[in-house]
Formats: sequence, structure tokens, C-alpha cells
Amino acid sequence: MKKFMCMGLILGAMGVNGYGNENDGIFLYKVGQLEVYMLVESERNGSVGILVGADPAVINRYIPASGFKHSANAFLIKAQGSNILIDTGTGSGGIIIEKIKSLGVQPENVNAVLITHLHGDHFGSLQRDGKAAFPNAKIYLSAKEHEYFTKTNVNQGAAAALAPYSSNTVTFEPGQFGQRLTEILPGITPIAAYGHTPGHTIFQIENSGSKFLVIGDLLHIALVQFPVPEISATYDMNQSEAASIRRQVLNYAAQNRIPIGGMHIVYPAVGNVSVEGNGFKFTPEK
Repeated sequence: MKKFMCMGLILGAMGVNGYGNENDGIFLYKVGQLEVYMLVESERNGSVGILVGADPAVINRYIPASGFKHSANAFLIKAQGSNILIDTGTGSGGIIIEKIKSLGVQPENVNAVLITHLHGDHFGSLQRDGKAAFPNAKIYLSAKEHEYFTKTNVNQGAAAALAPYSSNTVTFEPGQFGQRLTEILPGITPIAAYGHTPGHTIFQIENSGSKFLVIGDLLHIALVQFPVPEISATYDMNQSEAASIRRQVLNYAAQNRIPIGGMHIVYPAVGNVSVEGNGFKFTPEK
């Protein structure tokens, strides 16, 4: 894998290999021949109050006295003429849509939107005023997630966001570690990472022998949850299950040397995982 970076105005950068700029909140990572863009929707001060049962000694060890940042991200994949969005942010200010436009992709040219799970900061840009923001896209999400949030325990925001895509919503059964994994789109494989929500899904992207994992909300406070993956967040609906799959996914990434990108990891939100002690270390790309 190879990443490319250059500074300057977004429009001025079009047509070159790629770029990354923290001020723009966009980072390009190459996965084989694919261009994977990490898009920051928002960044704010983080709070350790969302961690469950964290020992104060652990907090003191890993969280700087000056505090830390919390990010909300989405990913755009440019794949051989197709444009694929993974999650859409909250929709606040139209930031994600403006960022994909800055990359030369109009909303009508988005072919697919993959949803990791149905929390509001992941589907919020799907619709505006009851109309599909991505009118030519198919929406992909796990059948278990769709069933839970639209029928079992209805999330009205999720139902409203999906409504304009009723005939273009594709549900699937994500694969399980240790079992056969099946692509839903060329080079894109969903893997079950349940716990954060009943159908939370991560996506493995593969091209030309290179792999990359978009891990969704596998973790929320990277500074703590990489070294101590047993600590979950209040947002995790099944905290023990979330902790178990967190360790499993991070071990998978570390053992197989597969870079990851997360929705709540701060810029560049892309990097490599390695085993360190009883936990893991995350090394961001530069």
C-alpha cells in the first residue's frame, strides 16, 4: 500500500496522485489501485465519561492532562469508476457531502452507501427534506441491524433516513471470523462485529493484494481502548460482546498486518495495529 499527500487547495489538488491535509480533514490512503478517502465531519474535545468501568489509574496512564480530541469520520472509496461511501456522518452542515464534492464526486454519482450501523452519526446525510441525498445509490446494511432498528426497536431517524431508498436498500448477512467471507461488492467484504449494536458491521477492502479494514465504531477512545480493549463505552449496547469482538478484530488486524481506519479515531484515522503487552498499539499513517 502507498499513500500520497500534497498540500494546497482542494480544487488545486485535483488531478494529482492524492493528498492529505489535517486542516481540510481529508486523508487519502491507497489500497492497491483504489483510493480510500477518510473524511472528518467534526472534531471536538473528548470525554472519558463515556468509558465504562475504567480504572482511574488506566485513565491517568493513557489520557493526557491536557485532554484529547474526539473525531467523527466517514470514508469514500473511488473504485474503478464507482464511488462508494462508508457511513455518512450526522449530516450536520452538509459537511460530508461538501467534502465528496471537493473530491470531484457529486451526490448523484455515489453508487453505493455502506452503513456500519444505524446510529445517527453514521446515517445522517442519507436524506434531506425527505428526499434521497444520493439518488442513484444503493444502501447496504446488515439484515440484523435493519431488522432491529426499523422493526424490533424502531429508530425513527433511521427509518426516515432509509425511507427514500426503500427499493434500493440491500440487506446482507456479514461473514464471521473463522468462516467463509463473501463480498457484497467487488473487493468489499462485510464482517460481523456485533456488540456496539446488534448488527454492527466492519468492512474489509481488498485490491491488488492489499487489504484495509474500516472498523466503524469498534472503539471510541483510541488512547484507552487500543491498549485496554476490555474497556467499553456507554454507546455499546452489549458491552461484553463489544469488548470481545474489539480484541478479536484488533488481533486479526495485527496478526495479518492489515491497516485500519475508524470513525472515531482522530486524523488521519488510518494506521497500523500491533500487539503490545496484553493490548495493542495504533501507529497512525504520516
